[in-house]
Amino acid sequence: MTVRGVGVDLVKIPRMREVITRWDERFLRRVFTEQEIAYCRGRRDPAPHFAARFAAKEAGMKALGTGLRQGVKWRELEVRRERGQAPTLELHGRTRELGLGRRMLLTLTHDGDYALAQALLVDDDQAVSADPPTR
Repeated sequence: MTVRGVGVDLVKIPRMREVITRWDERFLRRVFTEQEIAYCRGRRDPAPHFAARFAAKEAGMKALGTGLRQGVKWRELEVRRERGQAPTLELHGRTRELGLGRRMLLTLTHDGDYALAQALLVDDDQAVSADPPTR
């Protein structure tokens, strides 16, 4: 596996709570997918989960090296989490094209007032051998 880009982002959970209180659906529908909104609202306290997903999108854009340029949109980076599995960052639309078929590995955490995400844009090396090379 070859790392092509790295991104990290830190979000203050109280700030995310304020933004959601002030802008509610207008903000949520602009930034998050329906699945992300449903997942976060299904938690006892949605704010840390929204903050972690916002950090993941920022980290993903940094790993791509684009930010919100070149046609990248918030909702084209989607945090998915299946029960019992690690979260993943899926790329859609123009953002997927910019990712050039690469995968985005993701880690999320939140504690106290902060949520943190790290994203790695990776290529899977084609020539992977089960045996180490001989010398």
